Amino acid sequence: MITGATDGIGAAVARALVSRGDHVVALGTNPRKGEALVGEADRAPGSLEFVQADLSLVSTNRRVVDRILDANPAIDGLVLCARYFRTYRRETAEGFEDNFALFYLSRLLFSYGLRPALEKTERPVIVNVAGPGHDTPIAWDDLQSTRRYDGVNAMFMTGRLDDLLGVTFAERHGDGPVRYVLFHPGTTSTGFVGEFDPPTAMYIEQQKAMAKPATEVVPPIVRLLDDPPAEPLTAFNMHTRMSVRSGLFSPKDAARLAELTDELLARVDG
Repeated sequence: MITGATDGIGAAVARALVSRGDHVVALGTNPRKGEALVGEADRAPGSLEFVQADLSLVSTNRRVVDRILDANPAIDGLVLCARYFRTYRRETAEGFEDNFALFYLSRLLFSYGLRPALEKTERPVIVNVAGPGHDTPIAWDDLQSTRRYDGVNAMFMTGRLDDLLGVTFAERHGDGPVRYVLFHPGTTSTGFVGEFDPPTAMYIEQQKAMAKPATEVVPPIVRLLDDPPAEPLTAFNMHTRMSVRSGLFSPKDAARLAELTDELLARVDG
């Protein structure tokens, strides 16, 4: 199961898994790219199902999770890649800042929502491609960047929230079979999907020229899917293991975030 599967790392992982005979459920917003992936899979040993969905909406996440559970009672691995950069702040129809909704809330809803299906397989794992270990401070009184929005800072801060999501998930379900892995791909030439102002667009083009191809990120992610770590929570920068014992992975902060998140999600119907 891969979110953000029609571009960059998500698409590269999907192609690799299908090419070796796996069945992949690929989620994305672009139907043209989704259909192209399905067409490629038709010529491969494996198979691929494309699910079009706007995962920035909590209600859509809940609906898609239910649909996936109905069709796939057992899931070996979940790879979370969906992200969309915005230079300017935008709120979803449900009132959440777009980056916070897609890069954090969606990953939380899929992590917990698909847990029943993951627990039915032998060595299930969640790989959250979120860039763990960044030291951007968390603005606890402004998690959705309402005061002084900066797209890069909002993205990095939301990545910090994903780190804490992993901490809480492992604390709650570490005695079960699901392993939670936070994964940093480093600078990678992904799809770079988003809405950019001219200076940011120029910077992105420079990054594309210097970054490694998404295919180089596939081997460490596939290795984690095939052979998950023994510990409930781990973090990796490509092949290198990172410590999850620092203050960046504070259980106290994770509990604080979980409580705030529960309050926000309780306001959304569906």
